[in-house]
Amino acid sequence: MANLYQSLELIRPEIILSIALLVLVTCDLIFHKNKKYIPYIALGGLLLTGIFVIANSGASGFAFIQSELMGKIGLLAIDNFGTYFKALIIITSILIVFFSFSSEEIQKITDRIGEYYALIFGMILGMFFIVSSVDLILIYLSLELMSLSSYVLAGFTKLRDRNSEAALKYLIFGAISSGLMLFGISLVYGLTGSTNLYVINMMLQSPNANLFTLAFANILIFAGIGYKISSAPFHFWTPDVYEGAPITITAYLSVASKAAGFALLIRFIKTTYVSFVDPVGNWQLLPVFDWKSVLIVISILTMTLGNFSALWQNNLKRMLAFSSIAHAGYLLLGLVVFSNGGMLAILIYFAIYLLMNLGAFLIVMLIANKTGSEDIDDYNGLGHSSPYIGIAMVIFLISLTGLPPTAGFIGKLYLFIALVDAKMITVAIIALLNSVVSLYYYVRVVKHMYLVKPEKEAPAVIPNLSDKILLTVLVAPVLLLGVYFQPLVDWAKSSLEVLGLM
Repeated sequence: MANLYQSLELIRPEIILSIALLVLVTCDLIFHKNKKYIPYIALGGLLLTGIFVIANSGASGFAFIQSELMGKIGLLAIDNFGTYFKALIIITSILIVFFSFSSEEIQKITDRIGEYYALIFGMILGMFFIVSSVDLILIYLSLELMSLSSYVLAGFTKLRDRNSEAALKYLIFGAISSGLMLFGISLVYGLTGSTNLYVINMMLQSPNANLFTLAFANILIFAGIGYKISSAPFHFWTPDVYEGAPITITAYLSVASKAAGFALLIRFIKTTYVSFVDPVGNWQLLPVFDWKSVLIVISILTMTLGNFSALWQNNLKRMLAFSSIAHAGYLLLGLVVFSNGGMLAILIYFAIYLLMNLGAFLIVMLIANKTGSEDIDDYNGLGHSSPYIGIAMVIFLISLTGLPPTAGFIGKLYLFIALVDAKMITVAIIALLNSVVSLYYYVRVVKHMYLVKPEKEAPAVIPNLSDKILLTVLVAPVLLLGVYFQPLVDWAKSSLEVLGLM
């Protein structure tokens, strides 16, 4: 009972989230004729969860102890690394609730708004467990909880045929990747006799490990994780699902789901395959699988495919989908160096990516509300007819490119520093060239906004006060972090200390 009580203390944010989910469903059933308070209940639940996430900052330990080997090891590792990603997920979720207030797609389904927020809370609960799980079975169950909710949300509005198409494609690809991952987990269990990552690490140090079977299992497990982070060659679902899903859900998948996937990948490799971290900060991997070569190839392939595919897109949602694929490639670069500096770069990049990517999707949503389209031609002359939106979009696009004085430059700077420190100059040059390619399709949007005259008189997109405030909340830190980023760096460093990386 003492262990159970301690475990419940460590997962208070998840408990609050679960209670909020039950309250949401109950209120939806009771007030089925008047659902205007449902979004505010959801917002209150997220804020309360966020308070408990902050309160858990600094806490460390294992929840639900399952093994006495190497000390007490449980199903969940509670530390600042997980808290960092939980904070990013909560911030993203709160912003998505505000997005939903302004989204015409969501306003048209007010009769099902309770189910909409309940599914979002299901996703959040799954992501919270993903970022802390150190057991393969719990990892799989958490991924399924997140995935099943997101499959439904992708086609939730049912306003167009493409909504159903997005959900079906997402479900089919997701089912395949989940099956592959589960097969890989079964092979690892067969090799080591355990599903706990710490115990597996200890078993893999034995000279009797079957390296061929282990390599095959790792590839299968990475297929499941790679699907969630949209890395090549598991990225094919991304543009179709992003285009077909409601814009609020597209924005949510591009940030929160990707954050959970990267947290899982980092923890999986660090816990299972790293023998120790040397005094300089470099990870020493067990010589059982060449993660470095595999991830270098995947990261280069991901960023190159994402950037070059984005060049030909006229639909802004598809363009931002391929852009998010490219950013997944950049983020993988922070992992391939296998060092403290690389991990620090990933955490900094993710916080900045959250702001600039959500900002770009918010503007796409505001314009789609007015025009009913996401085509780039609808942006002709927008910079003159809607100056505030035009300026904000330019800032977000410059930041996504990685140019100063925006926060995107700081994110890429730390990534390139990590690559140079690891003497991976060739990979750094390839990443730099990819950034140059991305400049073309981002600037193309700016050209349409300021240099192309609209063929017909288009209505000005004038955001209301709440939309202006939301835009400002996203624009201001993108500019501020471009010149004053030390607090973010300090937060990222403190989040890595408990993981044993700083």
